[in-house]
Amino acid sequence: MAAGRDATETIVGFARTLRAAGGTADPERVQAMVAALDHLDVLDRADVYWAGRLTLCADPDDLPRYDRCFAAYFSGASPRPAPRPPVMAVRQAPVVVAEPVPEDGGGEEREVRAVTASGVEVLRHRDVARLGPEERRQVERLIAVLDATAERRRSRRFAPAPRGRLDPARTVRETLRRGGEISLLKHRAHRSRPRRVVLLVDVSGSMSPYADALLRFAHAAARSGGRNVEVFSAGTRLTRLTRELRHREPDAAMAAAAAAIPDWSGGTRLGEELKEFLDRFGQRGLARGAIVVIASDGWERGDAALLGEQMARLHRLAHRVVWANPHKARPGYEPLTAGMAAALPYIDDFTSGHSLGALEDLARLIGDPHA
Repeated sequence: MAAGRDATETIVGFARTLRAAGGTADPERVQAMVAALDHLDVLDRADVYWAGRLTLCADPDDLPRYDRCFAAYFSGASPRPAPRPPVMAVRQAPVVVAEPVPEDGGGEEREVRAVTASGVEVLRHRDVARLGPEERRQVERLIAVLDATAERRRSRRFAPAPRGRLDPARTVRETLRRGGEISLLKHRAHRSRPRRVVLLVDVSGSMSPYADALLRFAHAAARSGGRNVEVFSAGTRLTRLTRELRHREPDAAMAAAAAAIPDWSGGTRLGEELKEFLDRFGQRGLARGAIVVIASDGWERGDAALLGEQMARLHRLAHRVVWANPHKARPGYEPLTAGMAAALPYIDDFTSGHSLGALEDLARLIGDPHA
């Protein structure tokens, strides 16, 4: 059965999700999957799964990422390919993935979750503050598979390399191994490692519609970056959430973070919290050379001049300062609040972070300053 227009749009949307999670689903691989489905049954979930796995995955590291994205995009459950897999159902034109019905026929038929290319694309750009419960759960699943790996920096340590500086020690050892004959010069080059990422998430009352999604993004960043990621909440108090967000399961991590935050939906004193962060952790190297992401609407109830002073101090320490303001996406927005006006001169990248698509852009921005 040939893959129609709606199926093609669904595949393109899935490939975009896979790329956002760090996969290598380039246009040529997407075309290969569409061509494969021309010879398969697009209503057979196993055919769709294996067609994508064999065309969109470039190396073994892509396989677990592909499984997570396939589950999140199509059904919200971990795919378990079996000799007799569940099938997809079609409602009107779009491609739909159906939950398996129990073989014993007992109980009511499970609800079918329809995921279409147009629906997912609209959801990607919807403001998270305006999502319904089911839409929010779907967005949360997609946030959980985001890859927010930071850009790499040069390390002081060296590693063997085909070209670069001459490596005298390895060259001498190779010469002695060959009986004193110099036949091949060995080289070395600086290793690279991901930059540290520090996320400060405003959990004040004015940010309450977005704080949950931004903390889930921080959890995805912590999962991607491991020990190179530090997370703090800011409101009336500064709270370190790095340990709480180490939980593998997003819901468990969010529950632990909620229990640790004493000032959820309180006031905002960004200047004081930023000063405390720099006093306590800046001297320990957390901010030095790091990518610092501040997620806040900039409604400063404290001294805006203090916020400006601390932003200047942060800008001198950090490699890049990124500010994500959910209100930036609103038509006619201008950073006129006292807090934003004080911070803006010291911001390298100003983005929104109000939707799934904006969080995908933020993840790419962390990984590539030229994204």
